Amino acid sequence: MLYHLFKAIDFAIPGSGAFNYISFRAGMAVIASLIISLWFGKGIIRALRRRQVGETVRDLGLEGQLSKQGTPTMGGLIILAGILVPTLLFAKLNNIYILLMLITTVWLGTIGFLDDHIKVFKKDKRGLAGKFKVVGQVGIGIIVGAVVYFHPDIRTKVEVPTVLADQLDPSALSRYMEEDGEVHYLLDRKSPNTTIPFVKGNEFNYSSVLGLIGREARNYTWVLYILVVIFIITAVSNGANITDGLDGLATGTSAIMVLALGVLAWVSGNIIFSQYLDIMYIPDIGELAVYIGAMLGACIGFLWYNAFPAQVFMGDTGSLALGGIIATLAILVRKELLIPVLCGVFVVENLSVVLQVGWFKYTKRKYGEGRRIFRMSPLHHHFQKLGIHESKIVSRFWIVGIMLAVLTIVTLKLR
Repeated sequence: MLYHLFKAIDFAIPGSGAFNYISFRAGMAVIASLIISLWFGKGIIRALRRRQVGETVRDLGLEGQLSKQGTPTMGGLIILAGILVPTLLFAKLNNIYILLMLITTVWLGTIGFLDDHIKVFKKDKRGLAGKFKVVGQVGIGIIVGAVVYFHPDIRTKVEVPTVLADQLDPSALSRYMEEDGEVHYLLDRKSPNTTIPFVKGNEFNYSSVLGLIGREARNYTWVLYILVVIFIITAVSNGANITDGLDGLATGTSAIMVLALGVLAWVSGNIIFSQYLDIMYIPDIGELAVYIGAMLGACIGFLWYNAFPAQVFMGDTGSLALGGIIATLAILVRKELLIPVLCGVFVVENLSVVLQVGWFKYTKRKYGEGRRIFRMSPLHHHFQKLGIHESKIVSRFWIVGIMLAVLTIVTLKLR
């Protein structure tokens, strides 16, 4: 909003030129998000207490669990405010990537809010029916997948040798000149390409999968792509929701993941760095740094109140949104195949539940008695059952998250 305002003003205002730089606006988004989360977050927590929007805790035999009874929930509203307000203030609102992230944030935040509202005010511990959650996640998956595949402003560019440039359609080429006068040609592409980690020549086109069936099948690549996007958003969103079981766990790991995605978005949107790293150049993707700055500030600010012992829980309002946001960011920067690495904490937490439930049902059917792999799932509760303190579990999960984030960034060069 401020970027467009200063662009529209005919006369120069001291300092307004700084809004032309993504780095400045991203930094301002972090600061604004921290102020909103820390300053206004306190008021939101007080309002939640007045309305008795407290967490209802089942006794699962975990140490310190019952002490969380009555802690305000729906604190994800703090995170959503910390993301949306700075983004609206400092980002280019005509950027398709920013618009897509705003839609994703509001969409998934609304689904989580409805779930929390039913639990708290309708006194229904089940919350929003699972089928409605899935419908909502599938809906945003269809929107994201269709926009990325069909929108004309979402394109990638790849460098082509100068000797081949004369043989290609000039309208599909763009050129830029380095400081030493060397000219480079970039081929403009509209294709569902992504990046395969740890591999040289690491671009992968989804149409190549359908090409194995037949040439005509490539016409339906958009169907495959949207299905993949739906699966990714649903899986990561639910993974974040499952991970949100200890004070600061989901918030801290999400902040680590989004910081890594910020690095990936920045280098992918910079023509010099993308050429040096031999990765896809994605025009206008760098604007996501403003959104990511706002999200990073929101997570850190919320962690001030959510760290052990938590003064507020994010609830599904925050956890469903955070997971979906991270998945969508990874899709937009064409790094969705890195999600098992970057979101390793979410993946393992998800798998622990699937394995536990699956093994229990299998052994009950085969032996007449259900058996368990873990003492309790998700995985963080297994460690609690082993007698490890909650804060130590969270700290160790953060350390694992940092290592996975570093590994994700290293894949830019490790091939």
